[in-house]
Amino acid sequence: MNRREFLKNATVVSTSAIAISNNALFAAGSESLKVALIGCGGRGQGALENFHEAAKHIGITAEVVGLADFFKDRAVGAAKKFNVSEELCFVGANAYKQVMETDANVVLLVTPPNFRPVHLEAAVKAGKHVFMEKPVAVDPPGARKIMDVGELAKQKGLAIVAGTQRRHQLEYLKTQYAVEKGAIGPVRGGSVYWCGGALWYKEREAGEDDASYMVRNWVSFTEMSGDHIVEQHVHNLDVANWFIGKHPTAAIGFGGRARRKTGTQFDFFSIDFDYGNDVRIHSMCRQINGTYGRVSETFTGTTGQTYGTGPGKDGFSEEFQMPEVPCVDNPYVQEHVDLINSIREGKPLNEAANVATSTLTGIMGRISAYTGKLVRWKDLVDESSGSPWYNLALSPSPQDFENGTVKAPEDDVIHIPGEA
Repeated sequence: MNRREFLKNATVVSTSAIAISNNALFAAGSESLKVALIGCGGRGQGALENFHEAAKHIGITAEVVGLADFFKDRAVGAAKKFNVSEELCFVGANAYKQVMETDANVVLLVTPPNFRPVHLEAAVKAGKHVFMEKPVAVDPPGARKIMDVGELAKQKGLAIVAGTQRRHQLEYLKTQYAVEKGAIGPVRGGSVYWCGGALWYKEREAGEDDASYMVRNWVSFTEMSGDHIVEQHVHNLDVANWFIGKHPTAAIGFGGRARRKTGTQFDFFSIDFDYGNDVRIHSMCRQINGTYGRVSETFTGTTGQTYGTGPGKDGFSEEFQMPEVPCVDNPYVQEHVDLINSIREGKPLNEAANVATSTLTGIMGRISAYTGKLVRWKDLVDESSGSPWYNLALSPSPQDFENGTVKAPEDDVIHIPGEA
C-alpha cells in the first residue's frame, strides 16, 4: 500500500470526536501544534528537529511544551538547544507522567525500547497523538501491549506513527507498490541484511548505580534494547513483512558473541524466517568492526527480483509505476509530515500493529538464536499454545526503574543454546 492509499484508508473510529480535536488544534489562521519529547538523547533531539522541519514544510508552527529524560543534563541540554525554558524539563524514570499532564498535542517517545509500551499506554490514555521510535518492545508481552494500545488509539481517534521510516521513503513506497501489483509475481523468498560495525558502549562509572548504568549503556543490554536484531535490524524485517504482506509463522536460527565489551547482547544473528507456503526470508545481522557491511533487502518472486529500493537501473515497467506523491527528500522528516497531515485531515495514521509485528518478528528470531529452538509465531501471541515464551518478560522492567529497584544483569554473561 502506498502512502496516499495508506492515508486514505486510515481507520477513523469516531469522526465527530476527531473533528472537534482538529478544530481545536488547527483553528483558522493559527495552525499550530504543541509537542513534547520523552528521551532527550541524540535520536530524541533528532526526532524533535525532524518534527520542527515537518511542521515548517507544512506551514504550521510547533511549540515545545515539555522535555523529559532520565538524566537532568540531557533534558537541560535539549532545552538550551531548542530555546525552551528549563521549567519545562522533567527528570527521572517517572518524568513521562509529568509530560502527559502538559497540554501537548503530540508526544515523541524516544527512550530505550523497554520503556515504550508503558509510555505509549500513558500517552494514548492522556489523549496524545504519538510518534514513537522503533523498536517498540523487548519481549512478547510488551509487543502485545503495543498492539492493544494501538486499538485503543483507534477508538480515541489518535494517530500513532513509528520510526520505521522506510514506509515513508519514496524509493521503498514505489517498490512496494510495484511488488503488490505483481511486478515480480508472488514473493517466494529473499534476504534481509543489517551488517555493520559495533555501536558505542559505556563502561560503568565509579559509584554508578545499576539504573543509571543500564540507561546510559542501553544498546548493550538485551533487557533495554531487545538486542540488535530487534533494535536495529527491525527496519529490514519490517520491509520483509510489508512486501510479503504478512508476518512469519516460525523462526529457526543461531548467533553468538565475540567482541562486545559490556552488556548481554550477541554480536551476530543468522535466522531463517518461515512465512508459510514455502516462502522463506533469510535474515542476517552483525555488529563487528572490520567486517563486511551491508544494509539492504532482496526479494525473489515467480517472475523477477527486486531490492527494497527498486530493481536497478531499468526500473519497473509503466504498468507497475506508482502514481506520484509529494515526499520530502528526508524520510525522517516525511514520517512526521505524514503524522501531522493525518491529524489535520482527520484520518489519523496508526502504525502500532505494523511496528509491533515487526518488533515481535525480531524477538522471535532472537529467542530462537538464544535457545537453539524452533520458535513459532503462535508461541508468542497465543496463550493457549502453552509456550513458556508467551509470558517471557525481561527484567528489569520499566516499573523497576520507576520504583528504584533495578538490578542490572552481570556484564558479559550471555545465553548459550542447547545443552553441554
